[in-house]
Amino acid sequence: MTTVHPTPLLRRVLLADAVSSAAAGLLMLFGAGTLAGPLGLPSALLAGAGVALLPFAAALLFLATRPAIPRLALWAVIATNALWAVESVALPLTGWIAPTGLGQLFVVAQALVVAAFAEAEYLCVRRAPVLQG
Repeated sequence: MTTVHPTPLLRRVLLADAVSSAAAGLLMLFGAGTLAGPLGLPSALLAGAGVALLPFAAALLFLATRPAIPRLALWAVIATNALWAVESVALPLTGWIAPTGLGQLFVVAQALVVAAFAEAEYLCVRRAPVLQG
């Protein structure tokens, strides 16, 4: 299995992604009812996204604290973040949801943050030392 020796920057990026994912997950899970109206997003969608983010945040925290990280796991994190960002922007375009102006801002802002994490993780993984084993 090919592993990556995480650089301090890669660890910080993974930890920042974990913290922001956990915070967003808790906000969407426990604030779904309050946020649904102003954002024009279904509370079930918000709560479901919140539930999905919590184990993702835990996985990021786990990976960030390992002495060596499986390269495939890092590519899975990058792909998950990229897919989340693309789907976030695409969902309102499907017509399945009709967010308010504030909801559109929320969706685009979180998509941009997630895309930035994907890019930062990609750059870090490309530069991190690879260990064969």
